[in-house]
Amino acid sequence: MDSEQINAVKRMQAFIEAHRTEPITLAGLARAARYSPWHAARLFKEYVGRAPFEYVRQRRLSAAADELCAAPRKVIDVAFDFVFDSHAGFTRAFTRQFGLSPRQFRRKKPSVVLFMPDRMRSYYPPTTKGNAPMKAKTPQPQSQVVFVQIVDRPARKMILKRGKKATHYFEYCEEVGCEIYNRLGQIQAAIHEPMGLWLPKRLQRRGTSVYAQGVEVPADYAGPVPEGFEIIDLPPCTLMVFQGPPFDDENFEQAIFSLWDVMKTYQPELYGYEWADDDAPRFQLEPVGYRGYMEGRPVRPVNKAARKPARKKTAATPHPSQKKALAKKRTLQG
Repeated sequence: MDSEQINAVKRMQAFIEAHRTEPITLAGLARAARYSPWHAARLFKEYVGRAPFEYVRQRRLSAAADELCAAPRKVIDVAFDFVFDSHAGFTRAFTRQFGLSPRQFRRKKPSVVLFMPDRMRSYYPPTTKGNAPMKAKTPQPQSQVVFVQIVDRPARKMILKRGKKATHYFEYCEEVGCEIYNRLGQIQAAIHEPMGLWLPKRLQRRGTSVYAQGVEVPADYAGPVPEGFEIIDLPPCTLMVFQGPPFDDENFEQAIFSLWDVMKTYQPELYGYEWADDDAPRFQLEPVGYRGYMEGRPVRPVNKAARKPARKKTAATPHPSQKKALAKKRTLQG
């Protein structure tokens, strides 16, 4: 049992309880946990079973339900107290959680199970192997192999959720929440797993962010689109996909930086391609240790002699603002 990780999650829960009526950001949770934002979010989901901002929303709604029954206050005032932007948004969220609108809930006072803060999972990751403690993991070598491949994508659609001003994952989580990835993963018609996206200018909308999260579906998809999401058409394109080596989960930031370094100096022209950032979104997949960090960038052939790239050693381009943000966030650990 990793007592430090458990204590980190408890600190995040305590932070949430103390700030339920104030804006809560991933950076704030990370400071409470004393980990980087991404690692703090992963720990919270692992031990509690919910993404941090899903948990925050459920706690706020439960507290709002208590308030509605305890005092004759206007619904909009209760909504604002618990950091909801509008009466409509609060009513939708409240109805999804309790099956009744706030007014119906106040009138009927039903017996419902409120979401309480002591819901940490009863299991913990093993720290022993047999009867002996697990050995410390060996640091990853500085020189590692990165696999690069060309992938042709057909016409398809993308179901996505935009942010407001986010330019990278951390800002997106603070604006929209960290549970969007899981909601996208529930779309049964998805062609691939959900992904983080840097949208080209032609796909950006006024007043929304360059960074979004989405999932691809077939070009003829005519199914439902979750509320608050939208669906766009994507034409055929070619992507250069970079895949780093496996890594220990706690080293995910170093895995990302290492791949970015490769992409930063990579020359697609050597293989008959050029970067084509206007052709399609650039994407990143969730950093998962067993498969390595993966990121893709659109390219197009510059001549008929284009050949498949070989795998490359050490040596990617982060979105400039994300690299700066990650470097800053790493100081939150410890």
